[in-house]
Amino acid sequence: MKWMCLCLFFLMGTATAVMAQDPEEIETTTATEEELLLLDDSGEAPIDDVVKKEIMGERRVLVYQPVRESDIFWEKRIWRVIDVREKMNLPFAYPEEPFFKILAEAATKGDLPVYSTDEDGAKFKKRLSTDDVLSMLSKTDTVVTFDPETYEEKVQIVRNDINWQDVKRFRIKEVWFFDKETSVMNVRILGIAPMIDVRDNEGNFRFEKPMFWVYYPHAREMFARHRVYTMGGNTNATISWEDFLEMRYFASYIYKESNVYDRRLEHYLQGVDLLMESEKIKADIFNWEHDLWQY
Repeated sequence: MKWMCLCLFFLMGTATAVMAQDPEEIETTTATEEELLLLDDSGEAPIDDVVKKEIMGERRVLVYQPVRESDIFWEKRIWRVIDVREKMNLPFAYPEEPFFKILAEAATKGDLPVYSTDEDGAKFKKRLSTDDVLSMLSKTDTVVTFDPETYEEKVQIVRNDINWQDVKRFRIKEVWFFDKETSVMNVRILGIAPMIDVRDNEGNFRFEKPMFWVYYPHAREMFARHRVYTMGGNTNATISWEDFLEMRYFASYIYKESNVYDRRLEHYLQGVDLLMESEKIKADIFNWEHDLWQY
């Protein structure tokens, strides 16, 4: 047994010596840049993710349930304000794809019709042209520059595009109605308008105004193809802007309801009283529906 172990040990040592090589005999080769390019000649940029995300771009929206005019038993129009500085509304100001940037790009490309903010435009009757939108999203200004070679001052015309961070609020126009056929209170968003601050030449705030109105039913298809970055931290969440708005994942307050005087809450209320009246209108709509039932 001892002799067998010695023989086995001797054979293993001999094999190791045979397999060993002189370091000078070992050849090392590295691929050249041309060979590396041949390894990946597809010409496509690398995917900055685990897989290529294509599901969101192929999504389609569900059509609204048909409603007859005779089935609408009760109706009220509501105008809201969404402030993107509120925590619940932070997805509107997501830096990589802010909500205003989505609207502006679609409007300038002609993919999304937008309407004027005057009385006819607010009823989606006066459509704006692409040139009108471009002039609205950028302003021309003159600046004085100094030429270091000729030591002369020159007046140069520059173009200043609107920064999406300057759009801090959006207006929402919607209709609440009770469908007696299904005995359900429903809500339909009609329009969305980004708000921009108007300042004087010294940079002092004067007032804010809506830039344009977007007819929401025509924009649902586009909103369904844009992802929303939710607050949960799940970057793979497949919620779109259409889902976000339809499921009402935003915080807002009411600044106007349909009334015989056609006036806003700010015309007769200010500060906390305005917010309290806004909550009262929300509660009235909720209670009106529940008062139809008897328990």
